[in-house]
Amino acid sequence: MLTNMLKRAQTAQKVYALSTSWERNHVLDLMGQIVRTRQDEILAANAEDTARAQDLPPALSQRLTVDSKALGRLLEGLQVVSAQPDPLGSGLGQKVLPNGLAIEAVRVPLGVIGLIFESRPGVAIEAVALALKAGNAMILRGGHEAVASVAAVVSCWQEALEAAGFSADLVQQIEDPDRRYVDTLMHLPGLDLLIPRGGAGLIQRVVKGATVPVIETGLGNCHVYIDREADLEMAIAIVRNAKVSSPGVCNAAETVLVHQDVASTFLPQLASAMGKDGVRLHADLPSLPFLPRAVPATEEDYATEYLSLDLAVRIVASMDEAVAHIDRYGTKHSETIVTNDYAQGERFLKRVDAAVVYINASTRFTDGYQFGFGGEVGISTQKLHARGPMGMEALTTWKWIGRGQGQIRS
Repeated sequence: MLTNMLKRAQTAQKVYALSTSWERNHVLDLMGQIVRTRQDEILAANAEDTARAQDLPPALSQRLTVDSKALGRLLEGLQVVSAQPDPLGSGLGQKVLPNGLAIEAVRVPLGVIGLIFESRPGVAIEAVALALKAGNAMILRGGHEAVASVAAVVSCWQEALEAAGFSADLVQQIEDPDRRYVDTLMHLPGLDLLIPRGGAGLIQRVVKGATVPVIETGLGNCHVYIDREADLEMAIAIVRNAKVSSPGVCNAAETVLVHQDVASTFLPQLASAMGKDGVRLHADLPSLPFLPRAVPATEEDYATEYLSLDLAVRIVASMDEAVAHIDRYGTKHSETIVTNDYAQGERFLKRVDAAVVYINASTRFTDGYQFGFGGEVGISTQKLHARGPMGMEALTTWKWIGRGQGQIRS
């Protein structure tokens, strides 16, 4: 089945790759109109999914749910993607060799992209928008819990593509929830790229087992380091936003590291703020006297991406110790320092090895929509090809073009 889907996608993509920027933007604009017209159908499908997923943890249930407000934000993202410059054909500039041969590298589509994701049906709008704007086809395998929602969205994409004069095969969905189709995608000859989005189990399974090109995304054991020169009121606001605003996402903070010089003042404030939000603190032994309702932290706590209202806490003696902790337990996603010491902040930016590093800002900003991309296909935590929120350019590759007048190599 998937071999046939891939062949159809490849055939459609070869034609679509020749389309103009206006034609691809027209597909996105039509999609926006169709989603508005079929909004009730999409929301009803999502209600069907959420009714079946009553046993999901609250944070994951929140990711599954789509309401009219969330749909409106996704449609705004479509408009942002449509308004952005066309990534295709842009290049590094032409270079003329001594023999007169002119060469240049230009951006071209990757081809057919497979996307495996869990829970969040909005991915089927924002990720596909970016892929189509960049001239690609996409095969989606959403989680079983979101199958009806994704099917409704894919139907809208296919209607938009056909209305614009393109093949509906540019966007296809694997509706069967059987996990063997994940394995098939992982070993599907000719698939140009596979992107997994979801929990640690899914991502590591794909990264370690796939024989097709893969981009590792998503695992977010993110840290907030409270420096000795931090504005503590700002620090509380940043930690609260990073942990509580959406605990079930990969850019949520999972550990707070506190400089020992401010621990006795900061930690009671943290306990009060987190207590009001229902956050359970997991603290190291030096922190426990300042956090009477906390539970003792284990080694596993510092390595855990909770995706829940849990937060690990540790007192450190210096920024170097904080960075060493991040190096040991972090997943190279998003890290932040809260400080009024400019030199320390800049040193943190240089020292920390992560896709996104902040000074005095919440880790929750690591998001394609927030970065102005209109959405994201995923957040890459690896270093090759793409890193951080993946927009349109991350879904292209380079083609070298040479223009000659009969040159031959001696």
